Amino acid sequence: MPSRFPKAPLLFLAATLGSGYAIADEPRYNLISLRAEVSNEVAQDRMHITLYTESQHTDPAKLAAQTTEVLNKALKRARQEKSVTVKTGNRSSYPVYEEKTQKIVSWRERAELQLESGDFAALSQLTGELTQTLKLDGMYFSVSDNVRQQNEDALYKDAVTAFKARAQIVTQALGGKDYKLVNLNLNSNSGGYYPPIMRASAMKASMQDAAPTPEVEAGTRKISLSADGVIEVLLR
Repeated sequence: MPSRFPKAPLLFLAATLGSGYAIADEPRYNLISLRAEVSNEVAQDRMHITLYTESQHTDPAKLAAQTTEVLNKALKRARQEKSVTVKTGNRSSYPVYEEKTQKIVSWRERAELQLESGDFAALSQLTGELTQTLKLDGMYFSVSDNVRQQNEDALYKDAVTAFKARAQIVTQALGGKDYKLVNLNLNSNSGGYYPPIMRASAMKASMQDAAPTPEVEAGTRKISLSADGVIEVLLR
């Protein structure tokens, strides 16, 4: 039975595939792996606070109502600060057992309130007020997405420039006349966290101070970019 497909296109396709394999299998020599890294210290511009309420009661329903009342009151106050982002965190309850009989004698419940802002003064003042009824669980600082993105964009060019400079040094050291870039990977790393500092002197409130405002230092975070790649050194 004669074939319904013409022979010429098949031959052309085979030739194209063969040419592709030839390019892919082209041997490379004098391959060198290089790495260059650049970084910048960025001031942390976001403050995060976690507050919580925790209480105990023999009646779990009354305990839940009591916790909700305290939390709702704090939420109402926190939402008045337009520069502060407010959200509820984890909330959990668990039984408390009598040591000898292991019977449930009461229930304990904990609920969190999470606050975030770029206005450190406003958030510190709010925290001072809320800690009259809530407890401070933790505080940390971070770099906002916009600031981090701006710094990373600025570092991309620096990372490529540093890689090219290192590639030129290696090429000259090997006695090469030039080099070809085989591949290059750019990776960001927002590590280098520095813990926040709260001045102990600011925590000492006089009897007349109902809501002292703690002084804080946000510290910095290292924003870095690495350029990892392979070059082919062309010898003279």
